[in-house]
Amino acid sequence: MSTRSLLDLLQSKLDPVEGEDARPRRGDNDLNDVVFPERTLRPAAVLAPIVLHDGPPRFILTLRADHLAAHAGQVAFPGGRAMPGETLPQAALRETREEIGITADLIDLVGRFDSYETVTGFHVTPFVGIVKPGFVVRPDPGEVADVFETPFDWLMDAANHQTHEREFQGRMRRYYAMPWEGRYIWGATAGMLRALHERLYD
Repeated sequence: MSTRSLLDLLQSKLDPVEGEDARPRRGDNDLNDVVFPERTLRPAAVLAPIVLHDGPPRFILTLRADHLAAHAGQVAFPGGRAMPGETLPQAALRETREEIGITADLIDLVGRFDSYETVTGFHVTPFVGIVKPGFVVRPDPGEVADVFETPFDWLMDAANHQTHEREFQGRMRRYYAMPWEGRYIWGATAGMLRALHERLYD
């Protein structure tokens, strides 16, 4: 797929940047025969950064530091909780700058897709952004252990979307997983990638 074709696909399939889902459309329970209880969710936002220059399209992903209180050691998109008075797009861009050093002037937000409820109580809105040439990754060692790129086509191929399970809080839970070259992409990040695949191609 050419760069122009991919941009056209993203622009035609994604929701506008401004706006939000009243309730999450997807979540950590998508593959489990249970529902989350009614609860107050904390608003959060992530950026799914796509690099379109210097080779085939690819996502930028992070490996969260092992000492973090939540989701330690997991592969994730840059992002986090929205601050008071901050819009969700602003939160996604701020967290990207803080975590991996890519500033907002080097990112073109294209749109957002299905928000996601995590088992840890976050209502996460994912945004797709195109990273412009000239960016330099500067990970914050307090939050990020590593930053790497994974091919867009590989992650958007349903043949690579596995379902795994493990015990959590006394019960077995199923989740999406996309192991790639020694990286274990799973849980909320894999669930959001699956949601993006379905938005673009189903």
